[in-house]
Amino acid sequence: MIDVSLFGAGQIGSVHAANLARHPGVRLRYIVDPYRPAAERIAAATGAEITDTHTALGDPGVKALVIASATRTHADLTIAAAARGKAVFCEKPIDLDIGRTDECLAAVEKAGIPFQIGFNRRFDPSFRSLKARINAGEIGAVEQVIITSRDPEPETEEALAGGGGVFREMTIHDFDMARFLLGEEPVELFATGSSLVLPYYAKLGEYDTAMFILRTASGRQCHINNSVRAVYGYDQRIEVHGSGGMLRAGNRTLTSVEFSGPKEIATDKPLHFFVERYQESYAAELDHFIDCVTSGKKPAVGASDGRKAMILCEAAIASAKSGRFESVRF
Repeated sequence: MIDVSLFGAGQIGSVHAANLARHPGVRLRYIVDPYRPAAERIAAATGAEITDTHTALGDPGVKALVIASATRTHADLTIAAAARGKAVFCEKPIDLDIGRTDECLAAVEKAGIPFQIGFNRRFDPSFRSLKARINAGEIGAVEQVIITSRDPEPETEEALAGGGGVFREMTIHDFDMARFLLGEEPVELFATGSSLVLPYYAKLGEYDTAMFILRTASGRQCHINNSVRAVYGYDQRIEVHGSGGMLRAGNRTLTSVEFSGPKEIATDKPLHFFVERYQESYAAELDHFIDCVTSGKKPAVGASDGRKAMILCEAAIASAKSGRFESVRF
């Protein structure tokens, strides 16, 4: 039985708390969050003790941290955990600054702790199957990857102002999937962004609508399209075209029931948002993390993956501002 401290009692923290609580090899020992009512909800549901950072980090019985708190806390908590020899699961991004990210990753490497970044989409059953079939050679050599990722509704102005921005908070998942599926590292990137949905995106220097082109050294291509407003639900689709065929992973719906009539064919809308759409992947990624902690295996998605996705974010920001392709150097 592994004792775990959870930092962050917000939406994603609540998802992680539920998955930790149901795991037979885990005891959720502590929950840390400055907003007491949120922490109390998780404590009541899981039996975890509400405490402060010092206790959650300092208890020698705690073997692992799950960090789902504000982005600005990720690096400090990871470095502190590494100094105490505790394994870390950290939501993305590690930090908004590449230099600070590198400091954090150096501490992780020096300590030799298991470190997993929260790129949950790699653990989605459909996307994992797609990747496995690519690896099996089912469609030959990959030539193009097309990723559609659209949120059902924009975040609030307050949340946008306090976060890392659309590219670093939203598109970072798509950049990781691009790397995962292309099979080669991107060497250049082009980004274009607009503010079409709500005026406060432009006011804050952000984009609510964006497209990206990535190219690898051999010429493989990836196109990503993002929007913060899809009125029909959470739009998450991937298509991979290769020399011998194509694979496609579509949206998930509540049921598979389809109506056919004289005027229309209708199905359920896509699941509303990430908590519903990626429920299985959130459970699977934490199962993988706990397995790595207990077995000593290296997590399948680690520190370098978080760093490389962040470098792509920075290249995208530069490209959107310059209107030119940007070179990518990892």
